[in-house]
Amino acid sequence: MSQDLVLDSKLASEKNTARLLYIVHALTFFFSLALLSIIPLVINYSKRPDTQGTLVYSHHSWMISSFWWFVAWMVIGGLLFITVIGIPLAYLVWGVAWLWKAYRLIRGFIAINANEAVPA
Repeated sequence: MSQDLVLDSKLASEKNTARLLYIVHALTFFFSLALLSIIPLVINYSKRPDTQGTLVYSHHSWMISSFWWFVAWMVIGGLLFITVIGIPLAYLVWGVAWLWKAYRLIRGFIAINANEAVPA
C-alpha cells in the first residue's frame, strides 16, 4: 500500500490558523475565563466556510460548539448561584465546565497536530 504525500499550502495555512485559534482560545480561557473568547470565535465563524471538506472544518466546528456549550454551562451555574441554596452546586458546575473546556482545547490541539479530524 503506498501513500502519496500531498503538500497543499492552502491546507497547511488553514491548519496553522486553526492551531493559532486553539492557542488564542486557551489564552482567553485561562486568563479571562473565556470572556475574551468572542474574538477567536468570530474568526472561527469567518474561517470555517473556507475549510469546507477538509479536516480543519471539523476543528472550527469543534471550537465553536465548545465555546457555546461552555457559555451554556456557565449560565446554568450562574442561575444556580443566584438561588443561594445552589451555590455549592454552581461551583461544581463551573468547575466541571472549566475542566471539560480545557479537555476540548487540549484534545483538539493534539488532533490538529496529528492531522486528525475531531468529531463534529
